[in-house]
Amino acid sequence: MAIEKLSDTTLRAIKAGATEYKGKQRLDDGGGLVLLLAVKGGGRAWRFNYTFAGKRKSISLGKYPDTTLATAREKAKAAREEISAKRDPSALRKEDIAKQKEQIAIEKREDSGLPTVDSFAHIAMEWFEGMKPAWSESHSSRTLAYLEKDLIPWLGRKPIADIEAPDLLECLRRVQQRGATEAANRLRAVNGQIWQYAIANGKAKRDIAADLIGALPKHVGKNFSHITDPKQLGQLLRDIDNYAGTPMVKVALSLLPLVFTRPAEFRCAKWRDIDLETREWRYIATKTKTDHIVPLSNQVATKLQGLQALTGHGEYVFGVRAGERPLSENTINAALKTLGYSSDIIQPHGFRHTAATMLAEMGWNTDAIDRQLAHKEQGVKGVYQKAQYLDERRKMMQAWADYTDGLKSGAQVIPFRAA
Repeated sequence: MAIEKLSDTTLRAIKAGATEYKGKQRLDDGGGLVLLLAVKGGGRAWRFNYTFAGKRKSISLGKYPDTTLATAREKAKAAREEISAKRDPSALRKEDIAKQKEQIAIEKREDSGLPTVDSFAHIAMEWFEGMKPAWSESHSSRTLAYLEKDLIPWLGRKPIADIEAPDLLECLRRVQQRGATEAANRLRAVNGQIWQYAIANGKAKRDIAADLIGALPKHVGKNFSHITDPKQLGQLLRDIDNYAGTPMVKVALSLLPLVFTRPAEFRCAKWRDIDLETREWRYIATKTKTDHIVPLSNQVATKLQGLQALTGHGEYVFGVRAGERPLSENTINAALKTLGYSSDIIQPHGFRHTAATMLAEMGWNTDAIDRQLAHKEQGVKGVYQKAQYLDERRKMMQAWADYTDGLKSGAQVIPFRAA
């Protein structure tokens, strides 16, 4: 096959704007390289024609004279070498264009502050946004904080498929070393969900978080700080009555000891779930995912009726921003600290322990107490838990409210024991 048939002298001899030369609209340099004199849009362009897998194909090599004859020949030679190696120049070019577009997209995402596609940050946030609608606000906030503070600063830019178990373990150990062993173990489980999501979407091959099971020391749980001394509890209740903060927070402080629900459930209470006529608060317990009923004592119902004038127009009982959002999880903690009760004395969750311990000492049925605490019951017993012990729990909740009123007054209180 004859090649290099053309010369620079011949090309320069073609008049500007001519669409043919000696009756030809294309000049053949041989070996598949041709110069088209009349191309769409004007000008002259190099083409390389070839056959691959039995099909005739063509690729552009640039416009003349920007692409000189020598440059066009070099490109044609490179294309022939690809064909000899069983690679299609056209397919390779498409791959290069796709890579260039991908790189441009990556740069645009980074310039706009968005994570790179298929990076840990991208996959983790995609997983988070997909899961968020099914979570409580507190769980969403806590999980997002884990991602933004403990993972993304170190792993965020890396392709998730390239991250190895030691990389993740280093992040978990940072959390553990600040004394948050429970959080570190929880974070490993969160990463397990992220990697399972990545695997399901073809972004990772295996769950590296599973490789780290047992790599961290187990968290040794301990009870939330709580009060079991009647005199100390009475003093706390009097201090709450004297709280000088906002009226809504004051009501929240006074109600939490009387209903002893989980703090997140308490602060996210919604008016639509509360029936002041039947004296019941019904909602889905966060731990058990079952219907839960909180009988409302006379004292609780009275306080809620008073609070309605303040927040009843919004969705949340303890609502901020026109009732659109519930109190933050730190608000009650901060209020207790303002009263002089640090977390080593009492925590919001500790009111559950206080009530459970003191009611048991009064002789109330421990099964009724557990049901009121919305503890999960196993087996057949758990099937009937929706309204289990409800009559007894109504009496118990009223008795508890009356008992704490007595403690608050400073009287010598004889506990009301269950019959």
